[in-house]
Formats: sequence, C-alpha cells, structure tokens
Amino acid sequence: MVELKTDTSMDAMYEAGQVVGRALTAVEKAADVGVSLLELDEVARGVLRGAGASSPFLGYRPTFATTPFPAVICASVNDAIVHGIPNDYRLRDGDLVSIDCGAQLGGWAGDSAISFTVGAARPEDVRMIETAERALAAGISAAVVGNRIGDIAHAIGSVCRAGGYGIMDDFGGHGIGRRMHEDPPVPNEGRPGRGLALRHGMVLALEPMLIAGGTDAYREEPDGWTLKTADGSRAAHVEHTVAITDAGPRVLTAR
Repeated sequence: MVELKTDTSMDAMYEAGQVVGRALTAVEKAADVGVSLLELDEVARGVLRGAGASSPFLGYRPTFATTPFPAVICASVNDAIVHGIPNDYRLRDGDLVSIDCGAQLGGWAGDSAISFTVGAARPEDVRMIETAERALAAGISAAVVGNRIGDIAHAIGSVCRAGGYGIMDDFGGHGIGRRMHEDPPVPNEGRPGRGLALRHGMVLALEPMLIAGGTDAYREEPDGWTLKTADGSRAAHVEHTVAITDAGPRVLTAR
C-alpha cells in the first residue's frame, strides 16, 4: 500500500533528509587515500549522533540477507555496485567510491547516495558519475503529479542506456516514509505511461545504479550483501529522496 504524506510529514522528512545530506558531505570530505571504510562509517555515525538521529541501515535485515547489516553506510568501491559493508580496506589513489546513507529522525526516514573518486580520477569514472547524476536529475524531473512510475523509470533508464551503461534489472528505487523501504518499487528502466499514477504526497527514493561494462549482470559476495559487477567493471550509484507535490518535485535530501 502506498501512503500519501501530508505537507507537515514531508517537512519532517526534509529534516531527516538534511541529516543524510550532512552525513554524506562529511564522509566525502573525509575520504582520502589511506582512510579506511570503517573510518568513513564512524564519520557518518558522528553526524547522526549529533543530530539525534538513528540509522535505518544498522541492523537492517531484509528477506534476502543472511545477516543484519552492520553499519550506518553502504560503502561500495570500484566494481561494487551497492550494499558494500564497510571494512578495514583503505582507500587508494584512483578509487571510485559510492556511499549510501540513511537517517531516521522524528519517526521519518531519509535515504541518499553519492559517488565520487579519491585522488587522481579516471576520466571514464568521472563520465560515469556525471551520467548517473544526469539520470537521477531526469528521474526527478519526471516525478510530477500526473505522470506514472514508468515515466520516472524511462527517464532514468534512457540516460543510462544512452551512455552505454548496464542497469541491474531487479534493484532500483522505492517508496520511503516511516520506513526506509515502502511501496511502490521504482525501477531504473521502464516504459513511459505505465505503472502507478503519481500523486501529491508520494515520496520516492530514486537511485540509478550504473555498470561501466554495459552488461546488466552482477554477482553477490559471500558476505551476503555486497553486489559486484559480473565483468569486473566499475559502477556508480546516486540517490535522492524526492517528494511529489502539486508544485513540482521536492528533493528532501538536497545537499
């Protein structure tokens, strides 16, 4: 069931989204050659604590997971697409890093992700990140009253495919509100004019995930969480929580 949020609820979700934005900004600023992924997780934990927020990631265990998630960020490096578990890996020059973070504040959730490079960036990584951000912007632009879920999916997928990138076909965006994952699912590829009609008060997390090699295939690591590209190519992941309003899309996790 899709819950329509009131304007007051969307304002509260904005506050949660701003905590997420501050955490991601702090993590990106701290990310440097030699810094471990666990240290980045501690940076995010500090921001959440300072805001009086909790993490919807920490202890999260969906049906596919064999163990609860042990951190407040997903840290996915190079060929890891999403759901990377922070560990003692230390960042190296040229790494491509995707950080996904959530916050629970006042009973409402926010969810967002960024991708960036560490040290000397590879031009092809910069291009992929820019394409992911353009795909996200296209999806946000399509998130208007009167459109349908398929219009968002088509907007995102069209930008990704035009760039020559692969897309995981069974992972994408989602509704969000009291819980981090709610109905409806929001695919990263689809047909315009199809799916649930968008209405004022719907709040969606839109999250393009791009695979550089152009294939859609991926594999799961033994940790039961990390998803990596099947061909070993790099990946990028960006995300915003977006409210659909009569005045147009409102990005609740804008940084």
